[in-house]
Amino acid sequence: MLIIDTACPLSQFPAMVKYATQTAADYGLKACISSHAGDGNLHLNIVGKMQDNEFVERLNRAYDQIVSFAISKGGTATGEHGVGIGKRKFMQQEHGFGIEIMRSIKQCFDPKGILNPGKIFP
Repeated sequence: MLIIDTACPLSQFPAMVKYATQTAADYGLKACISSHAGDGNLHLNIVGKMQDNEFVERLNRAYDQIVSFAISKGGTATGEHGVGIGKRKFMQQEHGFGIEIMRSIKQCFDPKGILNPGKIFP
């Protein structure tokens, strides 16, 4: 199972739910939603055989589209589960030049790059 965790402004939440469920269906993915609708947080749970390369390819395409949609609606790539490695590819799209400011702050506090190396920043 993969949980696609995003969040968006409440005004965009109905569109987010519709887009996520339609996108999953378009890619032939089995999905269900759990969410914190009151704060715009969406968890799209997708199940399937992660050993099946064709399934994983469809899943990844849907994943990218759903996360990008959330960002385009003024939301975030990650609602509550953090950026880590899986969502770092969306940081530039979400934060623009702000990502360089974040890098500078990290460099200030972690000049040797030993705290969570390879995480968050693409």
